[in-house]
Amino acid sequence: MNAFIPYGRQLIEDDDEAAVVAALRSDFLTQGPATRTFEDELAAYVGARYCVAVSSATAGLHIAMAALDLGPGEGITSPNTFVATSNAMAYVGLEPVFADVDPDTGNLSLTAVREAISDRTRVIAPVHFGGLPADMEGFATLAGERGVSVVEDAAHAIGSEYVSGGRVGNGRFSSMTVFSFHPVKSMTTGEGGAITTNDPALYEALMMLRSHGITRDPARLADAPGAWWYEQQMLGFNYRMTDIQAALGGSQLRKLDRFRDRRLAIIARYRAGLSDLAWLNLPPDTGTQTVCWHLFVARFDFEAIGRTRAEVMAALAGEGVGSQVHYIPVYRQPWYVARQGDRSGRFPDNEAWYARCLSLPLYPAMTDEDADRVIAAVRGLG
Repeated sequence: MNAFIPYGRQLIEDDDEAAVVAALRSDFLTQGPATRTFEDELAAYVGARYCVAVSSATAGLHIAMAALDLGPGEGITSPNTFVATSNAMAYVGLEPVFADVDPDTGNLSLTAVREAISDRTRVIAPVHFGGLPADMEGFATLAGERGVSVVEDAAHAIGSEYVSGGRVGNGRFSSMTVFSFHPVKSMTTGEGGAITTNDPALYEALMMLRSHGITRDPARLADAPGAWWYEQQMLGFNYRMTDIQAALGGSQLRKLDRFRDRRLAIIARYRAGLSDLAWLNLPPDTGTQTVCWHLFVARFDFEAIGRTRAEVMAALAGEGVGSQVHYIPVYRQPWYVARQGDRSGRFPDNEAWYARCLSLPLYPAMTDEDADRVIAAVRGLG
């Protein structure tokens, strides 16, 4: 019997296991030298000056917003994402404001943000949906015009490049970029995330916010009585990454480009096998732009094939093929409805996306035979 093909999963190899074992046998299990090495390697990979590893991308988004010290106001983000992006704004006292998405990419629409921005806007947080970078040149220009900050949610986009070149997270277009290393992402640390920035003041704030707001830096301590002295100088959190996680992350990072290329090969196979189906829209072809796709989100005309999405998912599962919905619009979640009311009519492009989207399996351990099984299962729906 063929094994079930999930929509996403990690690829752990012998060198990853060896790196973790080495960390387990070292003097440090929690944050230590492996974490610092991982941070340095990740900063060098994306082309940023600084990197701060954290316990999750949610933690990273939280302290990124906190480090900006934005005060009361609003933040604009995409509704086509996980709840963590807007929640991070709410954590620091901002009111999350959603703007509609591009109907072809699912990314936050620059036009919609221009319409949503106001004198109360403090930050824009574009999400690089599925791994495809949003229009960062446009968002950076708009933010500069209106005097607001930009934080990139790149939870899907480690290894991707902007349209104009350079890896996501290099700091050209934003104050900070936040990555996720959850097991279904393009590389993993188990749970974990990271923030990159080129701003030394933000870097210092992030380092303190990550660890209870505490510093041992002699330059920040007046009249310290001894080397044992430390001070809590702000209200921070326990968002540290462990050396065990960082050791895995460093091993995964060194083969991220290979993982990306395998994902691209699977997508090429999907395009060849599915592009002729009139009732199926595939993700956009990015041409020469390098994209490390985290998700392969197809959009189904469920009415044309006479099946509901639930029925399609059940039929695929019956063929041993997993699928997932990315995403239920954040403004539909009960906490947001209670806070902001029913706003589904405000975002027609996101509603249309949600009505048709379904993520098909994509991960580097997939074989060509696995991809062909997915293609056959999808073709059998029509």
